[in-house]
Amino acid sequence: MLNKKSIKKKANSVKKKASPKTKPVKKKVAKVAKVEKDNSLAKTSTSLKSLGVAKGGLKFKPMRLPSKKELATKTLVIVESPAKAKTINRYLGNSFIIEASLGHIIDLPKSRIAIDVKDDFKPEYITVRGRAKVLNRLKKMATSVEGILLAADLDREGEAISWHLKNALLPKNPNIKRIDFNEITKPALQAAIKNPREIKEPLVNAQQARRILDRLVGYTISPILWKKIKNGLSAGRVQSVALKYICEREKQIDDFIEAEYWSLSVNLALAKSKKSILKADLYSIAGERQDKQITSEEQMNKLIAVLKDKPFIVSSIAVRERQREATPAYTTSKLQQDASTRLGFSSLKTMMVAQQLYEGIDLGKRGFTGLISYMRTDSNRSSPEAISVLREFIKKEYGPDYVPEKPRSYKNKRGAQDAHEAIRPTNPNLSPDKIGSALTKEQLKLYQMIWQKFVSSQMTNEVSIYTTIELSVDDKNFRAVHRRIKFDGFTLVFDKAESKEKQNDFITKLNKDDELSANKFEPQQHFTKPPPRYSDALMVKVLEEIGIGRPSTYAPTIQTLLKRYYACRIGRNLKPTELGLLVNRIMKQHFPKLVDAVFTAKMEEELDMVASSDKNWVDMLSSFYKPFEITLKEAAENIEDLKASLDKPTEYICEKCGTNMVKRLGRNGYFLACPRFPDCRNAKSIPLGPCVECDEGSTVKRATKKGRAFFGCNRYPDCDFSTWDVPSEEICPECNKLLFEKNSRNRKKELVCLKCEYKKDVSLSESNAGSSAIDQSA
Repeated sequence: MLNKKSIKKKANSVKKKASPKTKPVKKKVAKVAKVEKDNSLAKTSTSLKSLGVAKGGLKFKPMRLPSKKELATKTLVIVESPAKAKTINRYLGNSFIIEASLGHIIDLPKSRIAIDVKDDFKPEYITVRGRAKVLNRLKKMATSVEGILLAADLDREGEAISWHLKNALLPKNPNIKRIDFNEITKPALQAAIKNPREIKEPLVNAQQARRILDRLVGYTISPILWKKIKNGLSAGRVQSVALKYICEREKQIDDFIEAEYWSLSVNLALAKSKKSILKADLYSIAGERQDKQITSEEQMNKLIAVLKDKPFIVSSIAVRERQREATPAYTTSKLQQDASTRLGFSSLKTMMVAQQLYEGIDLGKRGFTGLISYMRTDSNRSSPEAISVLREFIKKEYGPDYVPEKPRSYKNKRGAQDAHEAIRPTNPNLSPDKIGSALTKEQLKLYQMIWQKFVSSQMTNEVSIYTTIELSVDDKNFRAVHRRIKFDGFTLVFDKAESKEKQNDFITKLNKDDELSANKFEPQQHFTKPPPRYSDALMVKVLEEIGIGRPSTYAPTIQTLLKRYYACRIGRNLKPTELGLLVNRIMKQHFPKLVDAVFTAKMEEELDMVASSDKNWVDMLSSFYKPFEITLKEAAENIEDLKASLDKPTEYICEKCGTNMVKRLGRNGYFLACPRFPDCRNAKSIPLGPCVECDEGSTVKRATKKGRAFFGCNRYPDCDFSTWDVPSEEICPECNKLLFEKNSRNRKKELVCLKCEYKKDVSLSESNAGSSAIDQSA
């Protein structure tokens, strides 16, 4: 038996041996802590001190639990994230203690369905793995504090989190209330604390019904897909409809037949002058609009020959003043759409950055400050108090001419819940210029867009003068439209347009029946284009228009499609993979109701009725599940085994056994595998083309430790070539190396050779750049 001295000696020797292994862990933890401080992972980061354990496994000494005497006079406020806790802590006094639950503490288990359909769909909730320490800490504090305020986000999910916390803490302290606030500011928090409320059971029921509904669909259909196609697949109500739209759009693109057409512009000059003063476009021929009427170069040349020596007669000049009104502050869907088109953000990135801005950013002397109001909303409404402050700001910053007589109000779209305000800055005086240095690049871009949108929403109209000149040559009509901005109005801040005032000076000298002559004809060849693939912006817009999903579900829906390899990105657009097309075909054939947009939208309406106490959640689930159960049994019997259909033979030879390898889909994307598995376990990345730097290697897809995709040589480390640029299917005609996709300054795509700098312009809509690489790796 060891004595105390020998035990201590052995412990020290073990500690010395283990110390070298802990160094990398310490570096990793330091990096995690720095990222948390920079607010780049504000929603997902954990409070290291409160948990006592950091990412990477290195343990910290837990923050000391306050004594019962210290807690007796305090109120415990529970939020979801440490970042939100830091910001709230700045505004509340010493009588409050702020703790973070780190999201859901109690939830359905991941390993099984955990729904008793025979007992009124009773869910089996458990403590989320890794959250037991957090819950026990909260329980210990709940025993001693004067009261508890639950301050989760003010959506249905936040209500459900609060409900679970209340049920867990109620035996320890009966004084539990819920508070909600649309922004993390001192006035909003003080108002919320003065007016605590009870948990809204209908909102909890609606969230619980959605959770159970998605669990019933996902955990019953997914095993069938695993058995018939491949492990790791999933099905869902909203994601299945979204996948259907993506697949149908791809079919439209595949079936599209392009057609040639020509347009014509002409530079015109006054009689006996060689200086062009006007550029007009062919508008109509014989009274019919010239909309793809000219279909060949031969037709265009004949038309130019007819027009060449004829005078262009000014048939009419119309001058009109037009006003353009500002648009409302952002809803969630509109924010995601604009962030996608203007900033190139994915929906998931937009919501992650918006969450950081909402929960609070360290502004130095100002401390942690919540910069925007709650970011999950379908409302255009802003509070009267916020509008009043904004109007004073506009008057002071831009002048009284930019403030309308009455505050602007905007109507919500039909079906909007209007539960929260539109997304807006908490304080318009905190302009992007003032606080930009405290924000990351992504945070600044998104905050600037939100700030500009809100400020412009309460500014006066833009006033423009439009001059429309009609010109005729026999039965052919040309038109030129020029615009001069008379008063910029709200565009001073947002969506500024260019004025054509210089050209308009010449136009004012024209009169009806004046003759002009053609200086130069500019014919241009075009080809009709298929409808574009869905981008994040277009997908969110469609989901909102057809009424499926809600502000909190748009980004996760798109992310799930990408994660399950049902779709891949080509540039910013979504393209279905072979797997996605196969799953969609099965869902349409065997679960037609689940991919029907009308049916899914009706279910969303029923969930809204549950939230407003107009429908019982058990009845709603029962009416869905009974027919669904019958469909499920039929599908399990009738779906054919399609596992082998995803394995595609290739020309690559297995160097270990000489068999032709197959292209197979794994959990990290497509790869080459030997079909003789498990007898031969050879597997490798798919070669996408010759390596740029060496003559022996091939370019393959690789990934960083954080999972970000990049491309490099398969001979690494012998060849260290790597790039973020996505390879195309094309080979450089000059040096036979792979061409890579790049975006030029005018936002057009180019295929570029990284070896000899050969360039090829490619239209965004026509480009297949990156399709080979992404198809194979997604």
